[in-house]
Amino acid sequence: MKHERELLKGSTDLLLLRLISFQSMYGYQIIKELEKRSNGYFRFKEGTLYPALHRLERNGLIEGKWIKLHSGLERRYYLITQKGHKAMAERLTVWQNFSTAVDLIMQPSSR
Repeated sequence: MKHERELLKGSTDLLLLRLISFQSMYGYQIIKELEKRSNGYFRFKEGTLYPALHRLERNGLIEGKWIKLHSGLERRYYLITQKGHKAMAERLTVWQNFSTAVDLIMQPSSR
């Protein structure tokens, strides 16, 4: 379990940027979508999600906007910025290279 947390810690920003790049979302929606898309593997708690969102927002990678709903309530939706798209693309390339290298090592040797 500790190892999973370490892997998640290094991947959280990329996961959030990628998910928000598909469409703007509010916090609870992000939690549910991460859980759904990962077949239940990622179960973010608010204590993990909101500090990460605030960090991404401080770094200019996402932007939070309050949207008033028909019910009169307001929700804070997060949208990816141009800087966020660029950072996501760079991180995605690093992740794909890393993942490919790990997969190559995990395969039985052909020798």
